Amino acid sequence: MTQPSSLEPETAAPDFLSLALASITRRGFASLTEVQQAVLAPDLEGCDLRISSRTGSGKTVAVGLVIAREMAPITPSQSTGWRPARPQVILIAPTRELAAQVAAELGWLFAGSGARVAPVTGGTRIDEELRALGRDPTVVVGTPGRLLDHLQRGSVDASSVRTVVLDEADQMLDLGFRDELDAILEKIPADRRSHLVSATFPQPVLALAERYQRDARRVEGTALGVAHADITHVAHLVLPDERGLALVNLLRMTPGERTLVFVRTRADASDVAAELDRRGFSVAALSGELEQRERSRTLDAFRRGDLLTIVATDVAARGLDVPDVARVVHFDPPEDAELYTHRSGRTGRAGRKGTSIVLCPRPAYERVLRVLRSAGVSPTWRPAPSAADVVRVSHDRFRESLETTEPLSDDGRRAFAETLLSQMDPVALVAALLDRVPEIAAGGEEVTPVPVPERRGAPHQAHRAVRPGAVPFTRFRINWGERNGADPRRVLALVCRRGGISSSEIGAIHIGPSTSVIEVTQRSATSFARSVKRPDARDRRTYITPA
Repeated sequence: MTQPSSLEPETAAPDFLSLALASITRRGFASLTEVQQAVLAPDLEGCDLRISSRTGSGKTVAVGLVIAREMAPITPSQSTGWRPARPQVILIAPTRELAAQVAAELGWLFAGSGARVAPVTGGTRIDEELRALGRDPTVVVGTPGRLLDHLQRGSVDASSVRTVVLDEADQMLDLGFRDELDAILEKIPADRRSHLVSATFPQPVLALAERYQRDARRVEGTALGVAHADITHVAHLVLPDERGLALVNLLRMTPGERTLVFVRTRADASDVAAELDRRGFSVAALSGELEQRERSRTLDAFRRGDLLTIVATDVAARGLDVPDVARVVHFDPPEDAELYTHRSGRTGRAGRKGTSIVLCPRPAYERVLRVLRSAGVSPTWRPAPSAADVVRVSHDRFRESLETTEPLSDDGRRAFAETLLSQMDPVALVAALLDRVPEIAAGGEEVTPVPVPERRGAPHQAHRAVRPGAVPFTRFRINWGERNGADPRRVLALVCRRGGISSSEIGAIHIGPSTSVIEVTQRSATSFARSVKRPDARDRRTYITPA
């Protein structure tokens, strides 16, 4: 399949697509990302799509290109009074923040084309949204609850909708929006195009897709579940009641870096943020209970660098797009591989490097190990930074800053310095001055070292004997895990049938909560990969991809 890699549109491209590509060029991008190239493949035109790619890879613009290719010419309204919006496109997002970001991205992408984008997200005055809807938008972007409200009150007329997009479909189901989605989709003409966008495609999302899509085609910018290549993954084993101390040491080791800390509940977000604030960190909590205005102020301060640390729940962090997040800290370890992928994807965006750090309580070690393996991640296990580590790093950083500082040019200060040196012991003088440097004075917290245990065998793992001299293995991932009934015996039967190989060519089988990983001998890996790509009538929803 040939895919366009430059921003030059094909000669047969519709006007909207040409104008969108021109907007990308004006934005300063020299080429399309992998997922943006993939959606423009000629054989996908007119198809329902299931778009998956890692976070930060340009999925929103990719969706915009798909929309642009499907839009019909815009007919200006002849009405002089207010009338319901009759959009061509409805895009549904799980959170206000994500909906606002998507609307802003599509706004610049469609600039100059005459296509208007109207966000309806809640958290704002309804009359403001009604005014935006009255300006005849081509695209309406909304959260499920507010969008359904507008459809029911008649301020949005869905009879002209040609395309509907579900963004972050997995999170919408996780957040309990299934009923709202069903109600919205029932009001949209059946001959529409229906596209789903998600970083992962667990079974509930596939079931939703099967219900509302026709002959859908999968588009992957990166393979499903593949960990972000620009992220370094680190895990620290800690005592459960010392996670807070370990977090303090992590933040003091690298001050000045934007950090996103994930916790499980709103109460945890408030408690952790309050403790960090008490210790002098620039921090705020982000949870679903915040008013939209307060949430926006917090995120704006984070983007500017006025605020360096945000403690967030998973729901509150949906749609958070700040390019310079240096690291993500999992204060509460994620429950499954999909959640780890979503969280860690908040860093390492737009070509920048990032770090994902798991603070793993000792009792949760085996469970966290299974989650990381299911996510295709092999972290570096290190002791949590100690107080001595913090002191050493802060001293080194301070000394380097002194070495790069220009010599004093002010005669008065130089004379004062000479006076101080003549009247005081030099070591005592420097020590007294260091007490006034916040970074040095803060020091570190004592954290109990917890060694990583030697593992005699992983749980939920079947390992077949490998003959002496056998060739190495290649790993493959299956979107079938323990939650949906996978076990080593059933997975072995599936992969042998789908891959056309015998069980003697299979190595270890690792069963995770929602995905599993198998090993295939390298001598069979190429033919196996080719075989499992072919559609299978018995397992249409099961996909096997290189890990």
